[in-house]
Order: sequence, then structure tokens, then C-alpha cells
Amino acid sequence: MILYHGSNVSIQQIDLGKCKPNKDFGKGFYLTTIKEQAQRMAARVARMFGGSAIINIYEFDESVLKSNSINIRKFEKPSEEWARFVITNRNYKRIQQIQEDNNIDNRYDIVIGPIANDDLALLFRQFSDGLISVETLVKEMEFKKLTDQYSFHTQESISYLKKIGEEHV
Repeated sequence: MILYHGSNVSIQQIDLGKCKPNKDFGKGFYLTTIKEQAQRMAARVARMFGGSAIINIYEFDESVLKSNSINIRKFEKPSEEWARFVITNRNYKRIQQIQEDNNIDNRYDIVIGPIANDDLALLFRQFSDGLISVETLVKEMEFKKLTDQYSFHTQESISYLKKIGEEHV
């Protein structure tokens, strides 16, 4: 399987220490199967931090998804469970008692699922503030066009990625 990572630099070696916390699925290295999505991310990152927009291209040994060798969490589509997972990972420093499933401690080597894009930010905020019910949150998510993300959180998971190229956008 081919995965893409949009950036403002060519990534020769994946360094999990450079990854930012408070992301949808926790601190990790994020990729997508959708090249256009990686192009948009590369352009955005280059605009924000300088450099040039680059898509780093990886081959992912997806046979690991069928094995029990590493811990994988997969969300097929937006759901209450997915929304709570994302909200917890994004806001864990503000949550006094974390009761939801999460990946704050990298308990999952790889997490796969939809991206909680800007279209969902308002819904998440309304749900977190108690302004809408979880039923309303899930119902409203059904109407949003979402894209995918694959996040890698441990050195072992990174070993299943092989860089095969890059493209300047």
C-alpha cells in the first residue's frame, strides 16, 4: 500500500521525537492514502513554516494489519467511539479524569481512521461543552466528507514503512 506524508521538508529518517502531541490519534507520524490530501497538507505546512511543499511517499507493509505482532486501532467510519477517542487525544491536558479510550501513552502502535478536519471542529467543541448530545454529534458527522489517516506511534510501527520517493508540489 502507498501512503503519503505532506511536509515542508524531505524526510530521510522518521523521528517520532519531532512529532507534535495533541493530534487526532496522539503523538505520531501521520500519512494518508489520498495524494491530494498530502498535497494540501504540504502546501499548508510550507506556507506556515517556510520551505517548499514536498510529498514524502512510503510503501506500507500492510500485512502487519492482519497479524497480532503490534497493537492496531482501526476506525472504519466516524462514530461516537471515534469522536471520543479524537477529543480525548486532542485535549488530554485539559481533561481531569480520562475515562475514554485514547492513545496518549502510545498504547496503539498504529491507528487508522477518518481525519477530524476543520468541518468537525465546531461540532467537537459543541459536544465537549455539552451543547449537543453524542447522538447529534454522530448524526451530523454522517453528512461530512472525511478523508483517511494512518498514524504511526512507535519505532516498531515505523519499521513497516519504506520511503520510496518524494515529489515537490
